[in-house]
Amino acid sequence: MSSGLNMAGSRRFDVQKYCTLSRWIFAVVLLQVCRVNAHADGDRVVVVADGNWTRILEGEWLIQFYAPWCPACQHLQTDWENLGRESESLGISVGRVDVTQQPGLSGRFLVTTLPTIFHAKDGNFRRYVSSRTIEDLQAYVVDRKWASVEPVPGWRSPSSLLMSGTAHLFRLSVWIRQIHTYLTNTLGIPSWGSYVIFAIFTLFMGLILGLILVLIADCIWPSRPKHKSVVIVREEVSEEEAEEKRTSDNESERVSGEESTEDEALSSDTAVSSSDRSPPEGAAESSVRKRKPQGSHPSEET
Repeated sequence: MSSGLNMAGSRRFDVQKYCTLSRWIFAVVLLQVCRVNAHADGDRVVVVADGNWTRILEGEWLIQFYAPWCPACQHLQTDWENLGRESESLGISVGRVDVTQQPGLSGRFLVTTLPTIFHAKDGNFRRYVSSRTIEDLQAYVVDRKWASVEPVPGWRSPSSLLMSGTAHLFRLSVWIRQIHTYLTNTLGIPSWGSYVIFAIFTLFMGLILGLILVLIADCIWPSRPKHKSVVIVREEVSEEEAEEKRTSDNESERVSGEESTEDEALSSDTAVSSSDRSPPEGAAESSVRKRKPQGSHPSEET
């Protein structure tokens, strides 16, 4: 009798234990299902990165640029996830970009404030500047309020060549900052030492790039041989000298001709003046007579 009671009590205890264990298992499974559903709803917000950002060039998107440390971004996070859950009914895609992990995209879109929201429609981008509540975001899409907003100019479009270069510069700046942090914190190099290293590296890279550009320019536009240019210069100089020489000879001939003409005119003037000054015939005869007696003295004495 007592053994039967003990067996019945043990069976009742086992049933209660089994029921309790089943309830716990059911609660855990239900919790996991809820988490999976919530995770699936959260996955509707696409994480945009450098590797898949070209997806937003097709279709209609709302993209949020945020940072984990930004209080305004944290305040918007719940509404943004709710918007992601409603994205299928709205006919749009919802994405977000962590600027701390994707500096290239922040440079490509020229993001200067957080959070920043862009509306994309078939590759045309418009910056959203209205209220950030989920109702206003939904109305912006449903009522097509984006149509009254001027899109980003072509040269500032994220797919333009200029913005691609800006994205590379932003990634380079983050890379340099990480190297500086490694040199100062990990290796213990002072800040000025890190700056000196960067300065030397910059000068070295400038020399290398300059040499490469000179070689490319020399291959595309080869320079002429130097001896040919010298010969051309000499020929040009000789022609100029010959021209100057001919000009000087002509001038000298002209000057000599003028001088000879002046000499002839002067000689003719001298002859005329001498003829004008010739003595009269009577005076000439008297002078001859005076000379004659002087020569006749010896004959008379003899």
